Order: sequence, then structure tokens, then C-alpha cells
Amino acid sequence: MAGKIKITLTRSPIGAPPKQRKIVEALGLKKMHQSVEMKDTQAARGAAAKVSHLVTVEEL
Repeated sequence: MAGKIKITLTRSPIGAPPKQRKIVEALGLKKMHQSVEMKDTQAARGAAAKVSHLVTVEEL
């Protein structure tokens, strides 16, 4: 895990439980189809995995 990953919010967190909404917010995602680039760490991968049904992850 040495590079970066791009996380994009592809589905709305409106119907998601509050815990998952906080994870999406913690990733820095506020709007639909917004993307953020993060270091490829276990913490970032784990957070993305918790909301994998709402986001897409690409390796850069």
C-alpha cells in the first residue's frame, strides 16, 4: 500500500444509518460524485470498506 486512492461518493447517504453518514463525512465527502484523494492507508481502506455500498475506490 504505497500510493494514493481516489474515493468517490456514488450513492446518497440519506437512507444510511448515522454511523455510516459520519464515516462518509469523515472521508471528506459532502456531495454526490465528489471525489477525494487520500494516502493508501489501512485506515482509509477500512473506512471505505464500511461504506463500500455508497462509494467507489480507485487506485492511482
